[in-house]
Amino acid sequence: MMKIPDSCRVHPTAVIEETASLGEDVFVGPYAIIGPDVSIGDGCRIAPHVVIEGVTEIGRNCQIFQFASIGAAPQDITYKGERTGLIIGDDTIIRESVTIHRGTPKGGGTTRIGTRCMIMAYSHIAHDCQIGDQVIMANVATLGGHVEVGDHAVIGGLSAIHQFCRIGRYAFLGGMSGANKDIPPFVKYQGQRANLFGINVLGLKRAGFSKETIEALREAYRIVFAKAATITEGLDLAEEAYPDVAEVTQFTDFIRKSKRGVPSGEWNNSH
Repeated sequence: MMKIPDSCRVHPTAVIEETASLGEDVFVGPYAIIGPDVSIGDGCRIAPHVVIEGVTEIGRNCQIFQFASIGAAPQDITYKGERTGLIIGDDTIIRESVTIHRGTPKGGGTTRIGTRCMIMAYSHIAHDCQIGDQVIMANVATLGGHVEVGDHAVIGGLSAIHQFCRIGRYAFLGGMSGANKDIPPFVKYQGQRANLFGINVLGLKRAGFSKETIEALREAYRIVFAKAATITEGLDLAEEAYPDVAEVTQFTDFIRKSKRGVPSGEWNNSH
């Protein structure tokens, strides 16, 4: 039998495979199932009826609430049982009935979730997704396979992101949004295959960005989507106007590198 550290509290009805690894001070609730290739870091809390399988590595002080399914096989018809994995960073909270699938060989083999994320109830993270740090996914938010989400992005409840899309850092997607194109960093997006609605000013203020940086991003957004005749011209003009503002460079670089394209951007003075 596996050696469970004395500091752990494991309910007698939980099933933990012998080759699984538990850190110090881990709690495992009733009827939880932990597979043979699972590693759980110090201080984690695994609620009743959670299933964790596959080659899954969970960092320290994570909380996984009841009925979550973590590390299951990907929903990909080309997947043939290959050994692929899932990595979850420290201090991440995964709420009730969340589903997170491990990677596929053609997608790099690993699904990754960063540190201090909040994945709310009934959300889904598909195979090969790459999620940054401090990302929030509200209830029933859904990511298709191979989606990339930057640090501090917020995805509203009941939103769905198409496969292979990228969501930039500090982007804010309102509830019930559907995105089939890339969403640049620092912006607001709302609706079904809709438009961008300016810079995420409130979110950036809360995150401690300076007034000067926010104003530079607002003007760069205006140049790209309202002032210039074309997106390419707008990107050039924005970079010329703010060559020393790193966030503007990140904004324009993201759009230039987009393979799926980005939504149209609306503008008014409130943006």
